[in-house]
Amino acid sequence: MKTNLKISALPYFERWLLIGGLIGVVAGFGATIFYFAIRFFENIFLIHIIGMNIPRPLGEGGSLIYTFHATHFYFIPLIVALGGLISGLIIYTTAPEAEGHGTDAAIRSFHYKQGKIRHRIPFIKTLASAITIGSGGSAGREGPTALIAAGIGSMIADFLGLSPKDRRIAVAVGIGSGIGTIFKAPIGGAILGAEILYRRDFESEVIFPSLVASAIGYSIFASIVGFEPIFGYYLEAFNPLRMPFYALLGIIAGLMSIVYVRTFYGVRDIFKKWKVPNHIKPMVGGAVTGLIALAFPEILGTGYGWVQLLESGQFNDLITFGLPLIVFLILLPFVKIIATSFTVSSGGSGGVFAPGIFIGASLGALIGFLFHMIVPAIVTSVAPFVIIGMLSFFGSAGKAPLSVIIMVVEMTGSLQLLPGAMIAVTIAYIVSGTKYSIYESQVMTRKDSPANMGEYHTPLLLDIKVSDVPLITNIYADLYYSIHRAAEIMRENSMLALPVVHNDQLLGSIYMYDIENKLYGYVNEYYRPGTSYVKLENSAESAWEIMMKNRTTWCAVTDNGKFLGIITLKNLLQKYNEDINQITRIENN
Repeated sequence: MKTNLKISALPYFERWLLIGGLIGVVAGFGATIFYFAIRFFENIFLIHIIGMNIPRPLGEGGSLIYTFHATHFYFIPLIVALGGLISGLIIYTTAPEAEGHGTDAAIRSFHYKQGKIRHRIPFIKTLASAITIGSGGSAGREGPTALIAAGIGSMIADFLGLSPKDRRIAVAVGIGSGIGTIFKAPIGGAILGAEILYRRDFESEVIFPSLVASAIGYSIFASIVGFEPIFGYYLEAFNPLRMPFYALLGIIAGLMSIVYVRTFYGVRDIFKKWKVPNHIKPMVGGAVTGLIALAFPEILGTGYGWVQLLESGQFNDLITFGLPLIVFLILLPFVKIIATSFTVSSGGSGGVFAPGIFIGASLGALIGFLFHMIVPAIVTSVAPFVIIGMLSFFGSAGKAPLSVIIMVVEMTGSLQLLPGAMIAVTIAYIVSGTKYSIYESQVMTRKDSPANMGEYHTPLLLDIKVSDVPLITNIYADLYYSIHRAAEIMRENSMLALPVVHNDQLLGSIYMYDIENKLYGYVNEYYRPGTSYVKLENSAESAWEIMMKNRTTWCAVTDNGKFLGIITLKNLLQKYNEDINQITRIENN
């Protein structure tokens, strides 16, 4: 306990030098375990069962000499579906919040859950994602690694007894160091941890500890798997005559990122409405992905090996099945978007960054190929377009232009392309706008985050009444609900606690961490009697103070002792933003 107090009492830089270093060590070994877990399941599913040889990038032991073959080619849909089924059973039996692409869950934890991530999540996410990707699911390593490292960061914060603010920072540091480590891009990863939380802002307090954590995590991971950039070293002098072409690529990448986001969440909504057990939805998504792979085997897994071949201009190694190359390159990014959407949006476990790299690379290959045919003296190879396509596409889809520029430069060892990359990413970022992000839990700026509510929102909250905020009447636990039913209500609504009600009377609260490891029982055995509440005539600031005191994202509302419902931090924030926008319109007029 004394150690906890000493760490918490240290000045900011000293405190986060120590905590950041600890997170970095865990991120490094966590990424390494996850990396080899994926290779293990690839060996089982793709190499031994299907008999497929998988192309790999140069920085992961790959070669530019490659010929595709698959002994049991038509087993692909079955194997991808099997991987989805196993992953779905693991996730929805043990930790439903671990589904999807991971990074968004970590971002949501930062903004809405005080950085709390259940301790089992890193382990469940590692296994489920390794199986999904290793069996050929169209998904990436970065999202799971981000959630794994963020979950361990949250665990470390709990162990050290840190404040909710410091726990949130630890989660963000975990996101950045995890992604920077698995991509062997420590500088970009450190910046990403601060940038990816917002669509138009940075969390400056995250940068310093992220630099420490990413450097240590990268050193550990690369010491084991090698220090060469993932896609090797690209060396070519910068040609300013290509700048207009890069600008056009930026426009196309920005528009395509909107297609990616809309398709991804459109498929997600379809699966959510589908009335079948969640456990089997990833199997269906995997089966669809596998069927697509019969025509486009390039979409299996992360696709990094195929990105390497595209960068090298080795179009003859692509599996086109007789399609004209230009038609194949036009279809490839759309096919990858669909495959990724069915793999991950169905409830499977895997990231969306790597598919974004693949989609952007294929877009760049298409544009580079066209311009090479039109002006071969200026566009001598497709490589620079493939690289700039990667970063301009995902910089706009993920709303993280600065960090993605740095990361792709680190992943390719290329500094000469920075001017073109900066133009393309900036244009793509503008074209895609703020509405469409592959990370739906991002908020616009720091003032829009519940995590910073006390810093920005208190004065106006005094003028907002509880009666002005939407009231939710159906989220609570009755005194005689089973603890499993209470836990399910919490998970469905992304909450860590519920008000306990009986005969319309507010009796107290029940918390997830009091019941999550219990096998059976009822709410009346585990709830905490007595909880603070507000009345309709109280100010929103009073409700916010109770939320902070109780460490919840909701506050109970009563009237003469009768429970009326709850107001949530999210709805309170929406009301705040509505009032701010109204004030702004009045001032502008």
